[in-house]
Amino acid sequence: MILAVANSAAIPALATSNESDRIHWKQVPQAQVKLDDKTPLAWNVYQPDKKDKKKYASLILVLLGRRYLMLDTKAKRVYEVTPTDLRAQGKEFESDDLALRSSLIPTSEWSSRDVGPAKLIRVTLGDYGRVLRVSLPHPPDLRPFY
Repeated sequence: MILAVANSAAIPALATSNESDRIHWKQVPQAQVKLDDKTPLAWNVYQPDKKDKKKYASLILVLLGRRYLMLDTKAKRVYEVTPTDLRAQGKEFESDDLALRSSLIPTSEWSSRDVGPAKLIRVTLGDYGRVLRVSLPHPPDLRPFY
């Protein structure tokens, strides 16, 4: 009886901890992607939702054709993501931490810089041998001018 009560109390605690570890990916409408200075036929860019932004600020999810890549700009790593790791919710996705289960892709020549209204991330993918460029717009500064 005591074990049953202890187990039933632990189950909701596990469920809430798993829920908080999930990443909610939102589409970045003004983003741009180039592969060797050419725009891919099918592409998209996602970033963590505002509530996940503090914890996962350095992560970017990129769709290239049928391939998903997660870029970690802080650790300077790229992970291949299988579509089964993502749960679609309309145009958005939800996932667990993709860096733990996904395979690491060799990369080189990382650069990240501010180019005015956007942040430009440039990396050479070792398996493609091509340069991936992702341009993320800065959020507008809505503070009043004084």
